[in-house]
Amino acid sequence: MKKYDITQKVEFRTGTYNLNQDANFNFQLNRVIMWDGGDPEEIADISHRINSSENWVKALEYLAKKAHAEGRTGNEIACLRMSEFFIYDTDPKKKQRYQQAADLFYEYYGDYFEKGLVERHKVPFGKGYLPIMFARANSKKKGTILLHGGNDSYFEEFFFPMLYFAENGFDVYLYEGPEQGGVLRVQNMKFTHKWEIPTKAVLDFFKLDDVTIIGASLGGYLAPRAAAFDKRIKKVVGWSIFPDFFDVLLCDHPKPVRDMIDFMFRTGIDAPMNKLYTKMMEKDELVRWNLLHGMYAYDADTPAEYVRKIRCFTLKNIADRIT
Repeated sequence: MKKYDITQKVEFRTGTYNLNQDANFNFQLNRVIMWDGGDPEEIADISHRINSSENWVKALEYLAKKAHAEGRTGNEIACLRMSEFFIYDTDPKKKQRYQQAADLFYEYYGDYFEKGLVERHKVPFGKGYLPIMFARANSKKKGTILLHGGNDSYFEEFFFPMLYFAENGFDVYLYEGPEQGGVLRVQNMKFTHKWEIPTKAVLDFFKLDDVTIIGASLGGYLAPRAAAFDKRIKKVVGWSIFPDFFDVLLCDHPKPVRDMIDFMFRTGIDAPMNKLYTKMMEKDELVRWNLLHGMYAYDADTPAEYVRKIRCFTLKNIADRIT
């Protein structure tokens, strides 16, 4: 396998492709292209076939095999990684696909690590560890950045943003926390809304102070949350506006359903909420996948418990601690 040419300048695609009528599938297909290195034309060609988690997996696996046969390793990694995304968590293939994509990633981009341009570390955390990639500033140092993703992210997706920041004068510590990448898929660590806890572990391990934290996607909640509780963080960037996860969870529902779910939550009526979500799961396979995966990743036994945990992911009542 020919390795990636590390002399290439870091460049990013811009814009958004209209690939699928379903907002979630459309977002994830754009993610394959924008963050993971998928080929736009190939993704567009298969996008119309996707209307369930099952044919998402088949379509992305097909593209991964095609890219492998043609020696396009970067595209293969992108499609392998994101084929795993909609596999149900109870399926052993989910972990296999994740590991396959990760192993290929570190082989293909191996020169960055072998030549010392990027270091890999493990920060002890709980009964396991948090994986870290570190890139040192290539020019006069301007500062230190902590960089992380959000819900269901893989830190390999932020490999090139990390390199870009390093090219522009920043030491960058890119990390995964609970529920992200291999921390969930390999170590089975579930999500916590208290993002200051894994962030503290990173800051303590590397003895860091005066840092900027950048969180992407749900990181738009997680990073400000960490900044509110750890004053070693001097600047915070929400690479998304994400003050409240419950609001996001409800936004796609019709207003009567939103009002009903909010009422059931506030009054603590779990049984009707579980019954409502069960009916929604029976009618819509994508709702079924979202709820089952959410319950798994957030360590919840019922839809109502999942909603209750989601409600903790809010900046309400703590935003004033961000100075």
